[in-house]
Amino acid sequence: MARGEEPLLSQGRPSSDRSDDRSMEEEDALLTGQKQEPRKQGWAFWREVGLFAWAVIATALVIILAVLYQHQQQTSSPKPSGGEWKNGRPTGKRNLIFMVSDGMGPTSLSLTRSFRQTTTGLPIDDVLVLDEHLIGSSRTRSTSSLVTDSAAGATAFSCGQKSYNGAISVLPNRDPCGTVLEAAKRAGYLTGLVVTTRITDATPACFAAHVNHREEEDKIAEQEVGEHPLGRVLDLMLGGGRCHFVPNTTDGSCRHDDRDVIDLAKKKGFNYVSDRKGFDGLNFGTGVKLPLLGLFADTDIPYEVDRRNMDDVYPSLDEMARTALTALQDATEDSDKGFFLMIEGSRIDHAGHGNDPVAQVHEVLAYDKAFSSVLDFLARDDVEGVLVGTSDHETGGLATAR
Repeated sequence: MARGEEPLLSQGRPSSDRSDDRSMEEEDALLTGQKQEPRKQGWAFWREVGLFAWAVIATALVIILAVLYQHQQQTSSPKPSGGEWKNGRPTGKRNLIFMVSDGMGPTSLSLTRSFRQTTTGLPIDDVLVLDEHLIGSSRTRSTSSLVTDSAAGATAFSCGQKSYNGAISVLPNRDPCGTVLEAAKRAGYLTGLVVTTRITDATPACFAAHVNHREEEDKIAEQEVGEHPLGRVLDLMLGGGRCHFVPNTTDGSCRHDDRDVIDLAKKKGFNYVSDRKGFDGLNFGTGVKLPLLGLFADTDIPYEVDRRNMDDVYPSLDEMARTALTALQDATEDSDKGFFLMIEGSRIDHAGHGNDPVAQVHEVLAYDKAFSSVLDFLARDDVEGVLVGTSDHETGGLATAR
C-alpha cells in the first residue's frame, strides 16, 4: 500500500496520547479475567471538576440575586411619579384608559403603515404610533369556536374570563360576570365609553351590560342608562346607535317596542346630545355636565374615509376621545379617585368583514391618531395614568402579498 493510501486509523497513528496504554489495560483484563484498578486522576482532572462546580454555584447566585432584586422592585419601590406602594400594590388616585382596536390584526398595521408611507412620501422606516408601543399580544379565545367574536373577546377583557361567541359579560353557564368598569364604579371612579359603532354593540356592551346574546341591543341600551342590577354604572357615553334608544313609533328606530330609552336616560339624570352642533357645544370636554349620553348616528358612525367628508355631521373618534378625557379629568379634579374610560376603534372590524382595504387603512389611521392623543393626555396630566391597548381578534383574513 502506498504511503498516501495509509488508513487513517493505522497502527502508527494512535487516536490519542493515552490510547496505547488504555488498549493494553483492556487487553490484560480480557486475558486474565481480573479487574484492573482505575488510574488515579491527576491535577488536571480535579481542576476541571473545580471549575465546573464554581460555574454552577456562580450561576445559581446570579439567578437568586435577580429574583430578589425583582421582588424588591415589585414590593418596596416607590412609583416613579404620583401614588405610593403598599403591600406590593399601588395606592392613590389614578386613571385607566383601555383602548380596543376591534378586528385589527398584524397585517392591518402592516398595510396601513405602507399606505401611509407611500401616499405621504415618508421613508420606509417611518412607523405608526401604535408600532412604537407594541409589546405583546392578548389571548381572547372563545369557548364555543376557534374564531373569536367581539362579544367573547370583550367578555375576556372586561371580566377576565373566557366565554362563548355572542356572550355579553356572561359565562358559559349564563351567569353574569362582574366587569372592570363595574368594579371601578363601585370603587368610586367615574366611567365612560367612546366608540364609532353603536354604543350597544358587543364591545362597549360587555363593560356595562349582561345579556345572553349580543343581538339583545334593546335590553343593552336600557342597562347602559341605569336599568342595571348595580344601578347606573356609566357616567359618559359617546358613539352611535340612537335607533336602539328611540321608540319604534319614531322614524329611524330599530327597537322592537315603543319604549323611549332617551327619555329614561334623562329621568336618570343624563344630559343628552344628538348631533354635531350639540357635540361642538361640549367644547372638547370643558362644557360637559355628567352624566352624558351622546348619540351621533342612528346606527354606526360612517367609516372615517367617508366621515371626513361629512365632518360637519359626525365627530371623529379622536374628537370624542379627547372630549371624554377632558370631561372625566375635570369631573374628578377634586376627587381622590380617577376614572376608567374604554375607547374603541370599532369599525376596523367592519372593514375587515367587508374585505374593504380602503376603509380599513383609514380606520386604523383614525385609531392611531386617537391613541396618540391619549398618550399626549397622559403626558400632560398630573394624575398617574395607565393606557392599555389591544385587539380582540382579527377580521377578514387580511393578507398583503405581491
